[in-house]
Amino acid sequence: MALTLTKKRCFLLAFFCAALLQAAAGAAPQKEAVRLTIFHPSARRLHDVLGLLQVGWLKVDRLKILGVYQAKEKVDLPAVEHLIRAHPRTSIALRCISAEAGAEEVFKKNALTAEIEDIFRRSDGIIFFGGPDIPPAFYGKPTRFLTLIEDPYRHALEIAAVFRLLGGSRGEGEKPLLDDRPDFPILGICLGGQTLNVGTGGTLIQDIWTETYGLRSVEEALKIPAERWHSNPFLYLYPTDGLFEYSLHPIRFEKKGRLAAELGLGKDDRPYVLSAHHQQIDRLGGGLRPEAFSADGRLVEALSHERYPSVLGLVFHPEEQALRQPEALFKLGPGKDPGQNLRVFLQNHPPSLEFHQKLWAWFSQRLEASARSNRQSR
Repeated sequence: MALTLTKKRCFLLAFFCAALLQAAAGAAPQKEAVRLTIFHPSARRLHDVLGLLQVGWLKVDRLKILGVYQAKEKVDLPAVEHLIRAHPRTSIALRCISAEAGAEEVFKKNALTAEIEDIFRRSDGIIFFGGPDIPPAFYGKPTRFLTLIEDPYRHALEIAAVFRLLGGSRGEGEKPLLDDRPDFPILGICLGGQTLNVGTGGTLIQDIWTETYGLRSVEEALKIPAERWHSNPFLYLYPTDGLFEYSLHPIRFEKKGRLAAELGLGKDDRPYVLSAHHQQIDRLGGGLRPEAFSADGRLVEALSHERYPSVLGLVFHPEEQALRQPEALFKLGPGKDPGQNLRVFLQNHPPSLEFHQKLWAWFSQRLEASARSNRQSR
């Protein structure tokens, strides 16, 4: 009897294993992860990416995030690690780079180059996020008193990365990495857009208020139309009143550009965007061209690359969580008024909300396509 039971158990086990193998053979293979690298992986920026995924603006299945930072960069690691633990279902890894490079080294092969090349090979797309002023030494200008240098090691890493990825009009280097993968998507946001420009050899104007508009006081700034504000001047006068940190203003598309068409929008559309910067793009970097301007045409608001169609630099913030929260209010100035509803404002100024959604859909599609192409080439 014992032998009979053993035979039955073996038979049942063999049958069960065979059924599992048959099911596995008939099942579709599991989709590989899409690998997104973000530079400066602060808790705030990781939270933005996770929020974009949650609401479906960033439409990418099985996203794997790699956060890259320089060892001396200003990143609150305990906060980042806490966020990673709080989201165990999302693959988030960090990569710390100890190598350094100075302003005189970023436009040639340097100690960061090998790391940058390895990160590129392991990525399907890259985002450069917002942050503080770029030290003017990186674009060959003296430092004005209104420029605030806070994180030079971060800037060195990111500018060196842009130069190695895209090449440009300055320095020495081997052929740009994107020559081998020209559809590789790169998105620069605010500082990230400025970094794309500086990293390809372009320059910046260090203060919009004083250099572009010739203003000498906050009171003068408050008298010009708000569509010319690229940061909120009320913050200088009422820093403790809980005012909205951004300005809200329209942009206009470059008639000869391709961005509006790729997003399915009209050349004459004027979507509103969020800005919080006091510096602007001056001379364009090598290979870059403008895609959008401020309403008065004096500031570049978006730029693309002539040879690499999935490279896009924005000098505003399409990732901010306030854009995605139906209850979010914005209060630009002092007073008892609680502020306006941001979502309602965007909906009442079409195609503002649609523009942001389509922008992330565009990047999502480019990211997925890059991942498929990269898998096929391996």
